[in-house]
Amino acid sequence: MIVYGKQVFFYILEKHKEKINEIYLAKECQKADFAKIIKSSKKIKKLDFKTAQSLARGGNHQGFLMDIKEFEFSAFEDLKEKDFIVILYNISDVGNIGAIVRSAYALGVDGVILAAKSVAIDGVIRSSSGAALDMKIVLNDDILTMINELKQKGFYIYASASGGDDIHTIKVKEKKVLIMGSEGFGIAPKILKKSDKCVGIKMHNDFDSLNVSAAFAILCDRMKNG
Repeated sequence: MIVYGKQVFFYILEKHKEKINEIYLAKECQKADFAKIIKSSKKIKKLDFKTAQSLARGGNHQGFLMDIKEFEFSAFEDLKEKDFIVILYNISDVGNIGAIVRSAYALGVDGVILAAKSVAIDGVIRSSSGAALDMKIVLNDDILTMINELKQKGFYIYASASGGDDIHTIKVKEKKVLIMGSEGFGIAPKILKKSDKCVGIKMHNDFDSLNVSAAFAILCDRMKNG
């Protein structure tokens, strides 16, 4: 699996060297950066610009690419004994997913469930700046069954929704799930009905929406840290 971009490149080099198969460089590095790369003892291959662009499928690789081992998703069962789980429903943009995973990891979420049949996980790794490699991520599109099973384990289900209770005014349960929906379509009514409470963020200046990753960061911080 190819990942690219300087930030995620050096994150993996520092924290997950064992996942690297091969390193590709398409530009001259600063001496300090090259010393870190050499220290990894991984195979290094220099690429011309055209080859690098092809590997990155036209993305902004900044001259730093690597081939890493395939991503291993976590099992849903692994999350049932945790305290704070996030479910991303109908969110397909890897930039938003990656930003949410990055915030979730930084704020202490125990695991993220992608309620989808598939996801471009290489894009999620890149847009999370590598944090996806340190987060338990489950890929499972049977969201209603998962909600039922989590409720049986004592989880309280919060759903982010327009018109929901202001997150700053509620007392958050210890074992909790936060469901985030896409900006365009939100969360399906049948899922909202299964949830225990809808929550939102009080807006000012006649503005009624935030990017889903920005909204998540606010909700998550409040739910985790009070």
